[in-house]
Amino acid sequence: MKQQQALDAFAALSQETRLAVFRLLVSAGPEGLASGEIGERLNVRQNTMSTNLGILLKAGLVSRVRDGRSVRYHANHEGISGLLGFLLEDCCGGRPDLCQPLIRQLSCN
Repeated sequence: MKQQQALDAFAALSQETRLAVFRLLVSAGPEGLASGEIGERLNVRQNTMSTNLGILLKAGLVSRVRDGRSVRYHANHEGISGLLGFLLEDCCGGRPDLCQPLIRQLSCN
């Protein structure tokens, strides 16, 4: 991931509703959620939700799939991995053994 992509992802996550949407989609797993259901769960109007989903989509943190008449959103694990990789790229000055506790913690959550 390039620096500008990381900045876009951080900007997308720096807003309360978008962070809540992202966390909800991560917890929803591979089935994802329909856009209307996301709005209902978070008590956010549909037009506001569409805008926020669009920002997360552009940042590469979520993906979408048409499901009949609705659209389902999913956490984009490739985008998440890219962002985490960007953050940890130079972890511990090239000594990956020092980063193992952090990596284990991430894999256990």
